[in-house]
Amino acid sequence: MAHQTVGYASMDFLNSCRAPDAAPDPACPVEIALAALRGRWTPLVVLELLRGPRGFSDIARALPSLSDKVLTDRLTQLTKAGVIDRTRTPGWPPRVSYTLTERGRTLVPVLQALWQWGSNTPSSPPPSAMSDAVPDHHRAEPGRR
Repeated sequence: MAHQTVGYASMDFLNSCRAPDAAPDPACPVEIALAALRGRWTPLVVLELLRGPRGFSDIARALPSLSDKVLTDRLTQLTKAGVIDRTRTPGWPPRVSYTLTERGRTLVPVLQALWQWGSNTPSSPPPSAMSDAVPDHHRAEPGRR
């Protein structure tokens, strides 16, 4: 009897994600999706923008442990990936608003699937173990952003 995968769509798509030298292909849709969500805090920034348009300081207040530098990096990354739009409102003082694009809103089921997968993983490391793996330059200093 041939091996059959039960409960999953065809896995043939995985063959299209391998470059000829068996390295990851940057044009692979899976690699593109993972690159858009890479980095600590990125999913939380996306989730915050699901609540509606937000300014930089709104996001910073909602995620107080996130440093301004990392937030700036994540917003730039998500803008370049086409996940969010950055809109500058004319006038003084200058205001910038971030919103999810239509493409960004399609990440909702992806994030739900990741949450489901993570919540069903019995050997998930405790949050403190995860924070130990984050380089110091990505951590906010106490009392500083």
